[in-house]
Amino acid sequence: MELRELGRTGLKLSSVGFGASPLGNVFGTVSDEEAVASVGLAFKSGINFFDTSPYYGGTLSEKVLGKALKALGAPRTSYVVATKCGRYKEGFDFSAERVTRSIEESLERLQLDYVDILQCHDIEFGSLDQVVNETIPALVKLKEAGKTRFIGITGLPLSIFSYVLDRVPPGTLDVVLSYCHYSLNDSTLGDLVPYLKSKGVGIIHASPLSMGLLTQAGPPQWHPASPALKSACQAAAAHCKEKGKNISKLALQFSLLNKEITSVLVGMKSVEQVEENVAAARELATCGIDEEALSEVEAIMKPVRNHSWPSGIQQS
Repeated sequence: MELRELGRTGLKLSSVGFGASPLGNVFGTVSDEEAVASVGLAFKSGINFFDTSPYYGGTLSEKVLGKALKALGAPRTSYVVATKCGRYKEGFDFSAERVTRSIEESLERLQLDYVDILQCHDIEFGSLDQVVNETIPALVKLKEAGKTRFIGITGLPLSIFSYVLDRVPPGTLDVVLSYCHYSLNDSTLGDLVPYLKSKGVGIIHASPLSMGLLTQAGPPQWHPASPALKSACQAAAAHCKEKGKNISKLALQFSLLNKEITSVLVGMKSVEQVEENVAAARELATCGIDEEALSEVEAIMKPVRNHSWPSGIQQS
């Protein structure tokens, strides 16, 4: 598994990261045995980056991931753990008091002394000015206290990243995590990469399958995409199937092509999913991407290319 440097942190992350939200039973029940086996196989296969949040499964993802990491019996320095703060089953709370308490709770669930990355979760649902003036200074203190090595922000609208990065002292933030913006249907994160690099932050991309849009089964019912976007993705998936290709594999490989993105986080909950994702990354490294399938899918997507959906509250 290829390792890529994360901004100026000195961390090297596997190009494929293990998204642990499914371990919180977010997409169906996962037994502890299956979770431990999945994390174990991922680690053996060269995946060293594991991402979770107290929001996933109402803290269950963190507990299960903690158990699975402990079962590895590997040195703590051999894997990178990211969690989040500010978003909970009960709602959003970006106050300094809550995020400070949050990391203590997360460390207990993860059975760790520190996390490598602590991220403020889905900041578009709070006041961005509170995030700048209160939340991030609190995260800086947690970094100084050794509770986390690095800090970052996550969210869907790309505009939130520049809003915050332009208002905090240079070098304050180490990482941004963007999702659904470097996929077959939407690659707008690519336009922001030069800016993010100029700010010295590492870039993580999550959800290369656009929350289920780029799968044979299709997205969950609650998916916020427009009918036109859903329909185009469905047509692309059907076209791939007809040609004996897998749209999900193509989607992951497309996201991995951009080496400026350090790690692509994929939700995993079974040994089979780990095997598929690792095989897709290895195939890309040895044979490259299926250019024919890629151009055919891009042609189908063209009318809805870079269409996203609203997320968060209207910022004044």
